[in-house]
Amino acid sequence: MDIKKTIENLEKNGFKPYFVETKEEVLPLVKTLINKGESISNGGSESLKETGIFDLISNGDYNFIDRTGLEGEEVRQAYIAAFGCDTYFCSSNAVTENGELYNVDGNSNRVACIVYGPKQVIMVVGINKIVANIDEAIKRVKCKAAPPNTRRLNLATPCSVSGECISLKQENPYLCDGCAGDTRICCNYVVSAKQRHKDRIKVIIVNENLGY
Repeated sequence: MDIKKTIENLEKNGFKPYFVETKEEVLPLVKTLINKGESISNGGSESLKETGIFDLISNGDYNFIDRTGLEGEEVRQAYIAAFGCDTYFCSSNAVTENGELYNVDGNSNRVACIVYGPKQVIMVVGINKIVANIDEAIKRVKCKAAPPNTRRLNLATPCSVSGECISLKQENPYLCDGCAGDTRICCNYVVSAKQRHKDRIKVIIVNENLGY
């Protein structure tokens, strides 16, 4: 893992990278990147929980678009509101040393906001998510990200039991190979490479393991 190379390539590709040594340093940095009263939303993320981001954005100082507990049309409206928010928080399933972000989604509200919509996206990423290239990013999702997320969401998928995607039993598993059930969470695959809107996506790399 080459953190220096990753940061240099993220910046070259139009992202705004930051580096902190510990998760306790994340909140002070984040507070300099957002303003009180602005609209904020988030994607599901264990990394955000571990760094205290959820507590910060829900403390009443911000217009927090919270979909927790919502269903049907209400959650759809929350997703639409999040798409136009000032700041969207999430993590990334993988970050390559080439300066690319790789994300796989089920509902795909998260990848939609990463690609376009919110004025800025702030990602909090542990060093456990840095990989050499896209091939390694694909493998990481199939082995380390998707299985624990299906268990967290109580979804009955093969990987929630075996701990890895069933496609890995094939000789040359393709990017989109996997289970075919309705509970599958690997539905849309997004690689964020060169960014036209420079520094819109901010990537905070934490020198600790965070999330899945």
